[in-house]
Amino acid sequence: MESGSFVANIGKDLGLDRKGLFARRARIVTEDGSQYFQLNGNTGDLFIKEKVDREILCGQTDPCTMQFEIILDNPLQSYQIEVRVYDVNDHSPVFLESELRFKIPETTPQGSRFPLESAQDLDVGNNSLQNYSISTNAHFRVYTGEHSDGRKYAELVLDKALDREHQPEVSLLLTAVDGGSPPRSGTAQILVIVLDANDNLPVFSQTIYKARVLENSPKDDLVVTVSATDLDEGNYGEISYSFSQKSKENSKTFKINPMTGEIRLTGAIDFEMIETYELNIQATDGGGLSAHCKVLVVVLDVNDNAPEVIVTSFISPILEDSLAETVVALFIVRDRDSGDNGRTVCSIEDDVPFSLKTTFKNSYSLVTESTLDREKVSTYDITISVQDLGSPSLSTEKTITVKISDINDNSPEFNQTSYTLYVRENNGPGIKIGNINAFDSDSEQNAKVTYSLLPAEVGGLPLLSYISINSENGNVYALRSMDYEQIREFQVTVRAADGGSPPLSSEVIVRVVIIDENDNAPFILYPLQNSSSPANDLVPRSAEAGYLVTKVVAVDGDSDQNSWLSYHLLKATDPGLFTVCSPNGEVRTTRLITDRDTMKQKLIVLVRDSGELPLSSSATLNIALVDGFSDLYMQFTDVVEGDEKDDTLTTCLVISLCLISFLFLISIIIFSIIKLLRRRKYGGTCMSASGIVDGDGNFQNNLTRNGTLSHNYRYEVCLTSGSGTSEFKFLRPVISCLPAQHSNSGTDLVKEQDLVINSHLNNEMESASQVRLSAA
Repeated sequence: MESGSFVANIGKDLGLDRKGLFARRARIVTEDGSQYFQLNGNTGDLFIKEKVDREILCGQTDPCTMQFEIILDNPLQSYQIEVRVYDVNDHSPVFLESELRFKIPETTPQGSRFPLESAQDLDVGNNSLQNYSISTNAHFRVYTGEHSDGRKYAELVLDKALDREHQPEVSLLLTAVDGGSPPRSGTAQILVIVLDANDNLPVFSQTIYKARVLENSPKDDLVVTVSATDLDEGNYGEISYSFSQKSKENSKTFKINPMTGEIRLTGAIDFEMIETYELNIQATDGGGLSAHCKVLVVVLDVNDNAPEVIVTSFISPILEDSLAETVVALFIVRDRDSGDNGRTVCSIEDDVPFSLKTTFKNSYSLVTESTLDREKVSTYDITISVQDLGSPSLSTEKTITVKISDINDNSPEFNQTSYTLYVRENNGPGIKIGNINAFDSDSEQNAKVTYSLLPAEVGGLPLLSYISINSENGNVYALRSMDYEQIREFQVTVRAADGGSPPLSSEVIVRVVIIDENDNAPFILYPLQNSSSPANDLVPRSAEAGYLVTKVVAVDGDSDQNSWLSYHLLKATDPGLFTVCSPNGEVRTTRLITDRDTMKQKLIVLVRDSGELPLSSSATLNIALVDGFSDLYMQFTDVVEGDEKDDTLTTCLVISLCLISFLFLISIIIFSIIKLLRRRKYGGTCMSASGIVDGDGNFQNNLTRNGTLSHNYRYEVCLTSGSGTSEFKFLRPVISCLPAQHSNSGTDLVKEQDLVINSHLNNEMESASQVRLSAA
């Protein structure tokens, strides 16, 4: 049949429609890779792709079958296909030699048979060689027989005695005819030479010799020895051995010693190619008489072929969530030996989650046995072991690498259950403070971890204003400068999400701790250093050594070592009189107070923290040594304090005095202007007032009618020092400016003026008192 000829419809036989065949990607798989057939995936029709030669494929084997598999995907299935190839009569019988020569004595009895060389016909069955015939003659006919294997052979039969003198040679035409329609034939020329009389023929000891030989026997190995005898003497009794019929296989494989009859190997024999050889041996004496026998050589199989593993279909990678019994691979096991040598046992190792299932004879499928986990094992090297049952046994191993593809079934895992990151306060923005690391045991995109911060607030501000995290590598950065005194630590939740679909995530608590820096100097709580009046402490002169005078109290906004305070006496009026306890700031006397000790003592106490670069503050203490705690000493203390140039209260009082003097001057000017205006109003009458403030604070005045003062007064305003009892005092007049005469006519007007003056002076005194109190 020509290429493209239709063979069968596979889809119809399998019960699949066209869509099913196309969707499941039907394809042909053969053991040897030959492609004699072609499958139309759309229609399911099977066509001849290459012209099939039955004689090449099967030789003399009948019936001739071709086997292959149809593989379907989704799900993976295989079907075994067997195609029988029928023979056509396309070969004629052929004789290896075109001329056959026989030397036959004239004394040969009638009925003697002479084997003829068989014609070779590659066809089988009825198309093979069926009959022999010879041309018409007076002496011979041809007999067609059949071997045990069904092959035809021919023998030349002598029907009438020969007469060399009458006819020394007989020429015949031998024709071999097959059973084809139309029949084919082949011819060979037979030349019979009639010999002179020779009474005895050679005789073989056996008509059929049988020999067994191993297929791996070496070259020149002895197969069998044939033996024939001849009762004649001389040249007629000398026997030589030869092959009476030759074939390619016999000629390449065997040789015979013409003198001894030993048959030996000339080439390798292979049981898988030819199992039995049939040799025709001829023994010829010196007179030309011959005898014939057969030698049957049986080739014994040797386990010389290891099993073969042929993978017909393979799927890799497979998903790790594949169901059990998922087909991974299909393969065929073949052993060219026979019997136990060709029977095989197939297995895989036990420590893999796969198993073998037999689909057809010597066909297997590799399937999953249980669920897979790529995170535990990502690749399986499955070794398929095939062993035959021969002795010694031969085995073959084939390794199939099955890769497991990942699914997103694992969440990122942090390498710590929680994190604590430390950052020093006053840090620069953008500084890295730590790293968060999470690992995802999946692969590729499913294992790509990104980091993020969950929304939260710290100290009333959004968390994202304090820190940030690099989404790629998990590095944590501070976005702003931290202040330990405002916030000492905070917690944040970090989420790690993978790149799978849908993504999986995990969360971890990250605690950020701010490490204190020594950036706060000690703050003195007592005595306050920003007060308008310094603190004063009194110590009785009768105090003993160790007397607790006062205590300096300070705090530090830092923590730990940076807030550990120590107190030191930096400066003192009498350094040997007082001491400061370093741990708690207590000021105590170191000895008894003597009369020689100054009443006023000034101490400067230094308060220092314990930081690497310590910070400090100082406190000033004013201490008065007194005989007792009376008002006199307290007033004295105020006076002493008032004498200090740097006393804040004194400065305030001086400013108040200047302001009052200025207001008093303005009042006098206004008073003078009013007086002049009134004088003009009353016709130029000029009056003057004079007065003095008595000890009770009352203003006494004298008026004159002539418009001049009887006395001139100068008032001196004195402000006593001190903050507790200071007040205005009006002293006596210094210069008398008014005359002694007084006018009675202007008494009422003078009284009215006195009231104005007294009222004004009283207002000034009240203002001064208020200023003094405010300063205090």
